[in-house]
Amino acid sequence: MEANELKMSTKYDPKAVEEGRYDWWINGKFFEAKDDPEKKPYTIVIPPPNVTGKLHLGHAWDTTLQDILTRMKRMQGYDVLWLPGMDHAGIATQAKVEGKLREEGKSRYDLGREKFLEEAWKWKKEYATFIRKQWSKLGLGLDYSRERFTLDEGLSEAVKKVFVTLYKKGLIYRGEYIINWDPATKTALSDIEVIYKDIQGAFYHMNYPLADGSGTIEIATTRPETMLGDTAVAVHPDDDRYKHLIGKTVILPITGREIPIVGDDYVDMEFGSGAVKITPAHDPNDFEIGNRHNLARILVMNEDGTMNKNAGKYEGMDRFECRKQIVKDLQELGVLFKIEEHMHSVGHSERSNAIVEPYLSTQWFVKMGPLAKAAIELQKKEDKVHFVPERFENNYLYWMENIHDWCISRQLWWGHRIPAWYHKNTGEIYVDVEPPQDLENWEQDNDVLDTWFSSALWPFSTMGWPNEDAADYKRYYPTDALVTGYDILTFWVSRMIFQGLEFTGKRPFKDVLIHGLVRDDQGRKMSKSLGNGVDPMDVIDKYGADALRYFLATGSSPGQDLRFSIEKVESVWNFANKIWNASRFALMNMNGLTYEEIDLSGEKSVADKWILTRLNETIETVTKLADKYEFGEVGRALYNFIWDDFCDWYIEMAKLPLYGEDEAAKKTTRSILAFVLDHTMRLLHPFMPFITEEIWQNLPHKGESITTASWPQINLEFHDEKAANEMKLLVEIIRSVRNIRSEVNTPLSKKIKLFIKVKDETVLETLNNNTAYIERFCNPEELVTGIDISAPDKAMTAVVSGAELFLPLEGLINIEEELARLEKELEKWNQEVERVQKKLSNEKFVSKAPQKVVEEERAKEKDYLEKQAAVSARISELKGE
Repeated sequence: MEANELKMSTKYDPKAVEEGRYDWWINGKFFEAKDDPEKKPYTIVIPPPNVTGKLHLGHAWDTTLQDILTRMKRMQGYDVLWLPGMDHAGIATQAKVEGKLREEGKSRYDLGREKFLEEAWKWKKEYATFIRKQWSKLGLGLDYSRERFTLDEGLSEAVKKVFVTLYKKGLIYRGEYIINWDPATKTALSDIEVIYKDIQGAFYHMNYPLADGSGTIEIATTRPETMLGDTAVAVHPDDDRYKHLIGKTVILPITGREIPIVGDDYVDMEFGSGAVKITPAHDPNDFEIGNRHNLARILVMNEDGTMNKNAGKYEGMDRFECRKQIVKDLQELGVLFKIEEHMHSVGHSERSNAIVEPYLSTQWFVKMGPLAKAAIELQKKEDKVHFVPERFENNYLYWMENIHDWCISRQLWWGHRIPAWYHKNTGEIYVDVEPPQDLENWEQDNDVLDTWFSSALWPFSTMGWPNEDAADYKRYYPTDALVTGYDILTFWVSRMIFQGLEFTGKRPFKDVLIHGLVRDDQGRKMSKSLGNGVDPMDVIDKYGADALRYFLATGSSPGQDLRFSIEKVESVWNFANKIWNASRFALMNMNGLTYEEIDLSGEKSVADKWILTRLNETIETVTKLADKYEFGEVGRALYNFIWDDFCDWYIEMAKLPLYGEDEAAKKTTRSILAFVLDHTMRLLHPFMPFITEEIWQNLPHKGESITTASWPQINLEFHDEKAANEMKLLVEIIRSVRNIRSEVNTPLSKKIKLFIKVKDETVLETLNNNTAYIERFCNPEELVTGIDISAPDKAMTAVVSGAELFLPLEGLINIEEELARLEKELEKWNQEVERVQKKLSNEKFVSKAPQKVVEEERAKEKDYLEKQAAVSARISELKGE
């Protein structure tokens, strides 16, 4: 194959690099799962974003991590399916559409259900287009041929099948219960859609008069407006203060109703007065007490939080206005005798932020006991769901072990309508996938299902289930990994697990990689009120997708929050720029090299052998760490290899043969540059897909795209420990000389004398074989190396592994300053020796750590001791001791 003509511009411009590339990938179908029986499948389903708005930094982070995994697995030879899709997001989307209608002076009731749904579908279409554009700007390798939506026909069939099956098994039931009610959106909420906040409230202490006139009984409440629905006062049956009153009645103030005093074990004798008002229609605990004592349930509020006809003269008032008025009236009657202010935790709707009302309502519920039990048992088995980090398994299990029945009905129009019909005459309930045949006699339930009910089926409903013969379901389910934030562990992850087990008999995914939230650089949550939100698309416009992706992927460890820093994104842009410039240099010096001409069999310099060894080490490190989802560490390994080893050292050293006269050395260097750059771009590709594809296309290569190029493999033939150690010594020498020059303000252009005292013949041979590097990077006018060299007077000193350097810089050295510098260096080696010896004296470490690690520590100890002794001896020399 002919080498491509170099099309890389002189300056790195991410806009130019990224423009058109995504369309090229999509048109090439590089991201489509191939259903190739020769390859092992690897599957991820995208956590479907809500069609309520545009994607934020959290989405960008979450999807970048998935893209890294799928790109890497594709290169490793897997048949990868990364399935995209979006969520209809019931309450959130309906609220947005209703808000839009309000601006036009309309309500959903003006339109009717059918027309309103048409508006919601228009909204979905518009925002789905936004989301796809954002996915493309991020460079996400999604298989659009399999894109799904939680309200599409196939998923709707799956939802109906699940509802009907659970109903027929007795795991879905309809009942009158106290639920969390959002008066703003007028719908039920599940427990996890309620956010608790501490707000200033009060305890209102009242005396209810006994009906027989023998006295009063004290109760306290935080919600006096609900007293209008009281149907009893409860005391503990063993409470000596009140035993004699059980069975008597009290007169409910304002209403004049007579209500009984009941004995119930639930009452805490130590709390307050030991007597509590019972309002079964407005409190979950009172509801249970009411059931035990056969009490009436009197609802005193409407769905919008206003008082209803059962509230008498307060009918039509807002619940909080009613509270103020009723408190005033009770004070005037002399019933309310104390108001005690206190902070308390109050539930707020996650969607509307309205204070949630515990409310008696007929709703549909999932009986969670058996489903949760199966999910808990799974975690005791070998094929359990693996949480990364592991600590999140405890959070998951705690929630499962303390789970309540799940209220799944929502008083909305946008969503999966409940497949239940009520007979118009008999009231009989009919539940099935298909409506009853004599439909004219039946009326379908108006409610829809909780959004999480459909998204809980996402890993298998998107694959063609309930058709268990569907090709994708048979091949790609269960999935391999789920990537998501810890904030929806209970909302979504747990529900996918118990529904997956119930309907497929398998865990829905092998691993769950959990990340935190994106915060601002001060650690604050991003919010509109703080004005600290960042649009990922703005960052991409300025710095490119590659810079944003690399920062997001490497900016924290699994499970931790990420602090967004524009300075760090900018530093990644600098990294990309460095890669671009190094690649251009390499490509310009390849002299038209073709893929077939790459030849690594020639005689190699120590730098050649070292860079191939470091490449091997980097391939091993990156692959191992990526498999453990340690992307921050992967980023560090890649950065160190690319910036330090390849750009700063190898490319500089490669200039010697490239600009020299030895044609064989030139050919080998060009081949190594091509080989290392190719493999480096492949390793970096999952993180920075655009720049790596651009550079790879200019490299001598085979194959259409880097997206389908094979993942780099370690080549043991190229592993040369001796060359690695030799190079380490050369780098230490060059760095030390540069540091000393810098300290005494002697530029590299100014020639100096350099004496190198080596500890043995091996080190001497290394230096003699590589004099060209020392001359090129240290610029000595005189270079003396040997075993028996004496330190010249007034010389700057440096200690490296196996050698001492002396730079006699007459007139530039201050003995006192040099001694101070050496004392500081001695302190450093003293600390290093102490640290390594402490480690090696720890029996646990020596016996349990891998042999290789222990040997590395022993080698460090030897090296540090030698350096400590050399610095100490030099200090003595300068002091004339």
